[in-house]
Amino acid sequence: MPTRDIPAVVVSRLPLYLRALCYAQQEGLTTISSQELGRRLGITAAQIRKDLSLFGEFGKQGTGYPVAALIRQLRRILHVDHVWDMALVGVGALGRALLHYQGFARRGFRIALAFDMDPTKIGRRVGAFVVQDVARLEAALRSADIRLGMIATPASAAQEIAERMVQAGVRGILSYAPIHLQLPPDIQVEYIDPVIHLQRMTFYLGAQGRPASADELPGAQPCGHHDEG
Repeated sequence: MPTRDIPAVVVSRLPLYLRALCYAQQEGLTTISSQELGRRLGITAAQIRKDLSLFGEFGKQGTGYPVAALIRQLRRILHVDHVWDMALVGVGALGRALLHYQGFARRGFRIALAFDMDPTKIGRRVGAFVVQDVARLEAALRSADIRLGMIATPASAAQEIAERMVQAGVRGILSYAPIHLQLPPDIQVEYIDPVIHLQRMTFYLGAQGRPASADELPGAQPCGHHDEG
């Protein structure tokens, strides 16, 4: 099936399958049933079989899926059977944590370049990286043929940085900035905002053990945005 015809919700589940399979492999499993995989993920076995069937046949009835082979196939499908270099813009507290995070490399990604606009950060070393001036962003991205970008800037700078990344050839952006980016429809954008997820949980928690309201908390700003890069 052509990539454009695969439902987005199915694509969103594939990385979950891959992660669960990697954990199963670490536990020593060589085969896994759709029932067991579903139990680990809270997804029905029928849904897993339906999702995987869109990409081919990956197992035999009654014997389950060969774990190592399915991992290889999912990595191929997700195009993480090779390493993707990324550029990070914003080396504040969050950006520094991302630069030190070791999980990217194990899953097919590598931060190759780091940028900031703060003169006190430019030229400084953060782990294995020397922070570059964001003024050089486009030239550096083109030179390194970077296709993926990460934005960890304040919200006020995120839109401009995203546009500059796109102009330099970036086609996928992971944004930690609490703002919706206005970009061409062919640019893949994913957002990570922990507060959004917390607010979804509190909706369901409702009034159970309700704490003080925002109005009762000193200095609280109910509609305030995190603005530290």
